Amino acid sequence: MASSSFSIRIPCSSANIGPGFDVIGLALTLYLEVHVTIDSSPSSLEKKHPLNCVITYENLSGSKEQISLDPEVNLITRVALYVLRCHDQRAFPANTHVHIKNPIPLGRGLGTSGTAVVAGVVLGNEIGKLGLTKARLLDYCLMIERHPDNVAASLFGGFVGTYLSDLKPEDMARIEIPLSEVLPEPAGGIDTGKQPPNPPVGIGHCTKFPWAKEIKAIAIIPDFVVPTANARDVLPKQYTRADVVFNLQRVALLPIALGASPPDPDMIYLAMQDRVHQPYRQTLIPGLLEILQSMTPTTQPGLLGICLSGAGPTILALATENFEEIAEKITSRFAERGIECQWKLLELAQEGTIVEHH
Repeated sequence: MASSSFSIRIPCSSANIGPGFDVIGLALTLYLEVHVTIDSSPSSLEKKHPLNCVITYENLSGSKEQISLDPEVNLITRVALYVLRCHDQRAFPANTHVHIKNPIPLGRGLGTSGTAVVAGVVLGNEIGKLGLTKARLLDYCLMIERHPDNVAASLFGGFVGTYLSDLKPEDMARIEIPLSEVLPEPAGGIDTGKQPPNPPVGIGHCTKFPWAKEIKAIAIIPDFVVPTANARDVLPKQYTRADVVFNLQRVALLPIALGASPPDPDMIYLAMQDRVHQPYRQTLIPGLLEILQSMTPTTQPGLLGICLSGAGPTILALATENFEEIAEKITSRFAERGIECQWKLLELAQEGTIVEHH
């Protein structure tokens, strides 16, 4: 056989969802695509590429940020390499071409790093013919991306609740990719040539909640980046009991509220309130507090609830109608501060990551 090919389709994700900080995520219908071709014809085998891999990239998002086309640096291919090396495969098959098509704006709170991690783990599984289950793939994802709400939503699809298991002390020491086993100096140290340790089984788990068919998601995407590290740095180290209880009360209601048909706007709006992360991130996102306080089901027919998507700056508005009007009201608030936005009307992506062999 001269060549083989397959494609991976991964939905973007919106995490946190009001009170569900690091717990609740949505998979949405904006997809990262990875198209892979392995050319094993005799003439092609004479060509030599680093790690046997060539990357090409289509930026369909309109964002200005660039990604690396070096397979030792690109997040998707280096994650795939980690998975392969856990199974004693040191590189990609000869003449592997990875073509990435990305419509998801980088650094905007729509889970771009999570989708890349999922893409890399699935790529390693397919390239290496490893036959890992999705539950096991999640373990590999969580060795790299420690926030389960993003990766679980993109991997499994739907409206998900997630949690991490308590790990043994020796496992806690391995909270990132063992880079020295995957990347050469200076990015990760000396490649020892050893097989990295496989992740523990059952690092994290997720469950799918019902989702009312009437609900759509309006993603309002401002034209600036909020790095996740910066968004984490503004959060307090400790919370009052009152704020913790406030969020627990609402997160207990949220899955029921968003799964009920027809949706109850008042219940959903109240269930999407938060005191754990959004109040502290308003300093990073001009106009956030005003938008959260002024946009309600009473003032805006069709609106159910509104929240930051992930670490922001994207605003996620859940609604049943008047989508354009809602989007324009929010974008106008940003425009008053000199911030341009695009917006997308998205639906829940129920299927999660899909692999198709051609």
